[in-house]
Amino acid sequence: MRKIFLTIVISLITSISVFAQDAKATMDKAAAAFKKSSISATYKATGQMNDEGTIAIKGQKFCAKGRQATVWFNGKTQWTYMKSTNEVNISAPNNKKISVVNPYAFINLYKSGYDLTQKKTAKGTEVHMKATTSKSFKEVYITLNSSLQPVQIKFLGSKGAWTTIAISNYKTASLPESTFRFNKKDYPDAEVIDLR
Repeated sequence: MRKIFLTIVISLITSISVFAQDAKATMDKAAAAFKKSSISATYKATGQMNDEGTIAIKGQKFCAKGRQATVWFNGKTQWTYMKSTNEVNISAPNNKKISVVNPYAFINLYKSGYDLTQKKTAKGTEVHMKATTSKSFKEVYITLNSSLQPVQIKFLGSKGAWTTIAISNYKTASLPESTFRFNKKDYPDAEVIDLR
């Protein structure tokens, strides 16, 4: 009986290890595919965060246009335009701050501090990431379609509330560098505040 129990335990541990390796391999492929091309898409966030809009991404650079704000990031500098106050804040954010603004920063979270598992769902492959250390996001579910594009990201924030981001209308395109920088000419009356 003890041998049977040990065999079952060893089988379970081996299965968990295989699932973790599969999940990491899946995320490695998704992250690599994501780096290869510039994309634009639409997103809708519900839960703790509620917003919808468009996003353009080229490597680490992005431009997210939501209902209340537009954020440009050129890989170093971030410009945030708030419609309600007609002002632009300029900052040099760290990776933690960028991950809150850029839905696609989640694609690289798996690389450290998370245990990974995956399963098939009706929407595609769902990778579950559970934090093993203190993280801003305690749990993250990323659903990838057959092209390894994220179609849904669901995360549990540090305040214990879930946010779900649905992503659709993927397009690959050659995006000019100006896409990822604030242009004062487009917002001539906005107050610009440099917080760097």
